[in-house]
Amino acid sequence: MAAEVRMVLYEDDSVQVQYADGSTLQLSPCGSEFLFERAPHLSTHPLQQPERIRQRTHFVISTYREQVQRALDFRNSSATCPFLSESLIPPERKKHIFIDFSEVKWPSLDRYDSITYSESGTVKITSLDGHAYLCLPRSQREFTVHFLCKVSQKPDSSVILSETNNRVPKDKLVGKTSKICTCGSLSGQRLKNKEDELRYQILKSKEASANICCVHGAEGREELPSPSTKHRCVYTWVKQCWSIASCPEQWKYPLSLALRFYNQVSIVSEIDADFPASGIVTSDTPEESGKEVSVLPRALLLSCPAPHMHRWNFCDSLLPRQSDEEEYSYPELVKVVWSKGITFRLTHKNVNSIEIYPGDGSIFKSEGTYFGSYFTYYSSQEESEKREEKTYSVNNLPPDRPGSLLSVRSLIKQATRILQHCAKTRLSLSHNYHVCCWKMVSGVNVNNNLPVLLKESLIPSVGRFLAYSDDKVHAVFLDGVTLTLNWNFSSSAEKRQVNEGLNLGWCRLTFPDGQDQLIQTERPGAYDRYVTAVTSWCRRLTQTSPRQAPKHLSPVHKENCKCLVYIKLKEGYYC
Repeated sequence: MAAEVRMVLYEDDSVQVQYADGSTLQLSPCGSEFLFERAPHLSTHPLQQPERIRQRTHFVISTYREQVQRALDFRNSSATCPFLSESLIPPERKKHIFIDFSEVKWPSLDRYDSITYSESGTVKITSLDGHAYLCLPRSQREFTVHFLCKVSQKPDSSVILSETNNRVPKDKLVGKTSKICTCGSLSGQRLKNKEDELRYQILKSKEASANICCVHGAEGREELPSPSTKHRCVYTWVKQCWSIASCPEQWKYPLSLALRFYNQVSIVSEIDADFPASGIVTSDTPEESGKEVSVLPRALLLSCPAPHMHRWNFCDSLLPRQSDEEEYSYPELVKVVWSKGITFRLTHKNVNSIEIYPGDGSIFKSEGTYFGSYFTYYSSQEESEKREEKTYSVNNLPPDRPGSLLSVRSLIKQATRILQHCAKTRLSLSHNYHVCCWKMVSGVNVNNNLPVLLKESLIPSVGRFLAYSDDKVHAVFLDGVTLTLNWNFSSSAEKRQVNEGLNLGWCRLTFPDGQDQLIQTERPGAYDRYVTAVTSWCRRLTQTSPRQAPKHLSPVHKENCKCLVYIKLKEGYYC
């Protein structure tokens, strides 16, 4: 098996893996399907397409099993919802538990038995039930969290039949999409299941031997303890690494505990030189109640509810791949990149930022607007508390030192290319790049609403300007040049600085010949008239607060209105 050269995790949790022999592997955003593309042989005809294998992840054959396992581990390490196929998890990593839990409770600051401090300077926070723990290293730039997660279930996974459902009449329980079975101590009962009709029998029993009923087709899953091994829940430990700048909501409370305890250890160590290097840290500071409980991430289903939304990138055998421009051709924001042992972790909030982890404990962090005009280098030495900080300018990078294992120049250039891909994605004309298959499932707390056209203006002798609800502004000038930028319309322009309304420090210009270019909004140069016209129009809109009263419908709403008018006209015609 060829070794991985680069693994990319996108914002929708899809994965692209490139191998040393030129082969590629792609995981769907939900992780339930993969596409493996073999590298063509040197003697292959240019018109012959490469061999492609597309399979369900749960039923992967042994030829691609190891590659898929590595890709899934990389995906689950930073994914919002992990995909955990029981068939791909080694037996030693499985944990059978009789209870079904979905949340953990963390200790308050007056509890000291679940918080430890190691000799390496790592603070470990363990949940009260032992189902999760968080580790914060001395650098305090990233943290790792380990938690137990139930393996992925089938879409018709079984649940416990509640007492309310037990009171439903028997004649209403016959259907093709629901299956009710009884098991446990009811060895004499058998499920009568046919293809066209299903009949069920519910036995209400409140004896000590709790009978377990399973309903297929209902949402969620709840199980009662049973002495039978058949009804144990299968869990596995999931390890995730996150940057402190992009900490998920469920880990904010334990992370705050770790940061506070680390600061207390530093203060005590400075005062008392005899303070032990490792031990238990205590605190008497009270903490607000209601924040100690974290809802654990839930594994996605084994089969995708919307497989038609899976998007695959196919290599064109006639066109040679350009490593610099098409390295990240997938139209999605990048979340994590692993390349030859080096990790690039991105944060997409108001400003795109990137952190580089070479693997030796040091960190490079981008500073400045959008591309990261500067990179700050933080050197972390395990044997001492001293930290070395250096600042590098993107436009004036130092040459590589002979014999050095770390090339600062190549690292920052690669990080700049990743940020450039994210810039083009956020400034593209596509509004649905954030929509994916697993976000369409009910119960996932993700906003999938397409943006609405808030304002449209036709300025004489200038062009047509449009503002959308996703803070995207698109301008079409009379000379054929188009400009796209992001602008924050959330508050009044009078309370802001001159350029504070900009979400990003860059805009995208597309010329009549199809070529595009990223322009810095503060220093547009020869394109000042385009940028000034759009930013002035955006500031006027910010004063009028277009979010409160959108004057124009989105194109989708317009088409719906046209269809309704057409139907009404036809109904009147036939009447």
